[in-house]
Amino acid sequence: MSQALGRLSDPQDGTDDALLNAPLFHTLVGRLDDEQRHVVLDLGPPQAGTVALFGRFRCRLDIGDFAANLDAVRAVTEPQELPETIAGLLPPARREHADIILCWDLFNYLERPALKALMDCVAEHGQAGTLVHALVVYSAKMMPVLPNRYVPVDDHSLRIVANTQEMQPAPRYSPEDLGLCMPAYSLERAMLLRNGMQEFLFRL
Repeated sequence: MSQALGRLSDPQDGTDDALLNAPLFHTLVGRLDDEQRHVVLDLGPPQAGTVALFGRFRCRLDIGDFAANLDAVRAVTEPQELPETIAGLLPPARREHADIILCWDLFNYLERPALKALMDCVAEHGQAGTLVHALVVYSAKMMPVLPNRYVPVDDHSLRIVANTQEMQPAPRYSPEDLGLCMPAYSLERAMLLRNGMQEFLFRL
């Protein structure tokens, strides 16, 4: 398994953490075939748990750490400049397309034009059938001002590591909102989790 270079985050770095049962993440991992090579594009920061989980399979793991670049995206004032800016913040697209794209809770931190530009750019890394996993704040009105880190504990549980206790209003995107921002994708499944987040699987 190959991976992008970078410091692997330690869950103990966070200010708080809790376990989240993520059935659709479990479904996603369950579709990996031990006999086939897979490519995973992770838009979160490097995590030892993610490397360990996908290291069980014949995977190339590309780590984008898009959350670290949110300020650069928010600094763009002209919507037409968003695609070029966002493309420059992602790992370069390769001839070997991604089978899985992990967006974690990034959708919550992007305005609709930036969300659409991101997912249009991400589509260049995938192909027909690529699966996208995302977590969206749905029931709660507030969310942390910084994206959480999600560390796989096993193939169905994620440890949520909070980077801050400061809160801000959540956009609470509906499936219809996301569909308008992601015209190249179809909704595979959605599930409301016990912590009030909605877990999504989309198919390119």
